[in-house]
Amino acid sequence: QFKLIVENPEKLLASGLQVKAVVEYTPKCAENLQDKLTLLVDDDIVHIPVLGLIPYCDLEIQSEVDFGEMIANSKLVTKQISISNHGTIAGVFKISYDGLVLLNIKPVRGVVKPKSARKIRVDVCTDVPGVIKEMMKVELESRGCTEVWVRGVVVEQVLKVLGVNCGKVLKCINFGPLYFGTSKTEQIYLYNESPECMDWVAVLEDNAIGGEMGTDLQGSTDAVLHDLSLKTKDVDVSTLILCAPNQGTLEPYEKSLITVCFSPEKFERDFEVNDASPVQDYVVFLRFETAGKRGGSLQNLSGSHSRYVDLALMGSGFPVILTFKPGTVINFEDCYLGEQTQVACTMKNESEFLPVTFRFRKTAHFSVSPARGKIKTKSEKEVMISFSPHQIGKFEMKQIIDIIGTGVDKNNVDVLKTKPFHQIYLTLHAVCKSKRTSVVFTINPGLTPLISNETGQYVVRGRGQLSDTAPVAILKSIRTQIHTHRKNRNREDDALIAFPNDRAASLRPSEWNKKYRTIFTKTERYNYVDPEFAYTDSERLLREENKKQYVRFISHLRQRRLEREAARRFYIYNNPVSLGIKPAEGLKSPNISITDFPMEKPQPEMLPLDDNCMLTSRNLAAIVSKSTNKGVWSWLSPMPSSAQEKEDCSLTLTHKQLHQIFIGPSTIDFGDVCVYSTTTKELHIINNLSVHIWIQIEIEVAELQETSPLSQVVPPLTKTHIPVVFETINAGMFK
Repeated sequence: QFKLIVENPEKLLASGLQVKAVVEYTPKCAENLQDKLTLLVDDDIVHIPVLGLIPYCDLEIQSEVDFGEMIANSKLVTKQISISNHGTIAGVFKISYDGLVLLNIKPVRGVVKPKSARKIRVDVCTDVPGVIKEMMKVELESRGCTEVWVRGVVVEQVLKVLGVNCGKVLKCINFGPLYFGTSKTEQIYLYNESPECMDWVAVLEDNAIGGEMGTDLQGSTDAVLHDLSLKTKDVDVSTLILCAPNQGTLEPYEKSLITVCFSPEKFERDFEVNDASPVQDYVVFLRFETAGKRGGSLQNLSGSHSRYVDLALMGSGFPVILTFKPGTVINFEDCYLGEQTQVACTMKNESEFLPVTFRFRKTAHFSVSPARGKIKTKSEKEVMISFSPHQIGKFEMKQIIDIIGTGVDKNNVDVLKTKPFHQIYLTLHAVCKSKRTSVVFTINPGLTPLISNETGQYVVRGRGQLSDTAPVAILKSIRTQIHTHRKNRNREDDALIAFPNDRAASLRPSEWNKKYRTIFTKTERYNYVDPEFAYTDSERLLREENKKQYVRFISHLRQRRLEREAARRFYIYNNPVSLGIKPAEGLKSPNISITDFPMEKPQPEMLPLDDNCMLTSRNLAAIVSKSTNKGVWSWLSPMPSSAQEKEDCSLTLTHKQLHQIFIGPSTIDFGDVCVYSTTTKELHIINNLSVHIWIQIEIEVAELQETSPLSQVVPPLTKTHIPVVFETINAGMFK
């Protein structure tokens, strides 16, 4: 089958020349041949091998597709394997699969060019946890049937709460007894036991079965039921339980330290009840959920797996019960200025579980020893209250006693601060009397009067006899007529009475036109007028006329200004439209009554968007109810158009905000569908936020390309839906 075509030279071949020989190969059967050519060079013999090979394809494929560990989150996980052709001609392959796990294999048949490779895409849907171990058969040209194993493990995305000290799974945290107004913190680990990262949020289950909000569990059933009927129903549990952080992202197999704070608060009664402050027990469930996985609330599928973990929180709130002997009203004995009286007061802590740390505030004229301390449970402590007055009078003081405990800052839950959380008041009654001072008179042998007091000596300072008037006003001689001269008794002028101590200013009264009379005889006092300094009557009249000129000048300027303003206003309103009529001239405002205003329905309180506020199941349910009760919006704007929409859609939503957006159901079952026919199902979108959101949908599979619209701007607190259209040309399962 080999043919040699050559012209052998008859003469010797000179240096630098060559001889060409052609070997033709004509195969007559599908087999490889081997031969040789013999070359004689002078006395040497050279054998040249000749091979005749048939063209072939050499296909090769991987024996295993390993998906590894995957999360059961209803997503498509894709792996690629390659079929390589090491041959010289193209090869054909065909893949067949009939396993239990639905695999999407593309392409299932094809041709691989020589010296090249072709990628095969294998998709698996991670909707059900389990072990994947399936086999698909691949028929390769010139190789026959080859088995390729598909392996993988679909696991649940597991969240666990671990104790910080023990490292074991934690189901419950018991904070124990606390005083109302104090706080206590506990730390836990939130563990992501899955091979993928996870966004999580914390939600307080305030409407869960088994939860207790301020119930005295130690009381009888009748007492508990009666107590529940008296308490306020709507209690914001987010004020009792704080969690920091309350949202975040966990990497695969990562632990995050979380601080949980319990701060019991005393519930206010709807009306006044004459009973002692009861004990309030709390049982609240704290749920850690995967953020955004809330589409399952729109459907009830059997076998659906939840991605959350519940942590029970228990605690009790106790009031501060301190009793005082002799009571909350303490009376002190009367004492004089500079003296001190004391009263012993016994404080008893009636609590059986918690000690009390107290501190007396400083109060004027009173002191307490010791001013601060700690009283153990069911114990007493005696303090001495002293009254040391610094002034004369009757005292009724309020003594404030601060009860000290640990409180938390809502902006920094990790740090507990010592601060007063409760106050108790004592009423202190005391009287400080004045000492009487005896005045000793001395004999002055000089001028009359014979008996007098020297200035500054033995002056009587009767504190109880002082009045609010000036010392000279004590003398009531103005009302008597004993010393009044007969000719001055019937005078009815407007003269003023001069007191004896104004003699230094009696040369000239304060005003020239006022008259003064003496206090006893009512004689008109001499009024001296200095001609060098005082104005005469003509000078005073001249001054008044001069003042009137300035007044008239200023009044004239004001009048001119008002005229110019009126002319300017006339030109403004003197046009064909206004016709010189002033707006609202002559009109009266209507009488507005409260009944004229329509009653506005109270809007439900929106959840704030800050990071410190925790989500509660009751608030989420209320907002969802409001959003779903609205009319369904079928067609919305595909792009943000208004300024408010653009501003809202440019925001980056947090995990808690994403948790309030419902998109579902997570699984759309079209059922049995005929080939070349269309079936439509609705994808519901509920926006429970107070801002606009922009929803964009990406579809890769050809069977869902008829779905429209793929972009919508959903207003706040609005429910809408998108029709999902399914159409296929191939018979079989679709997933």
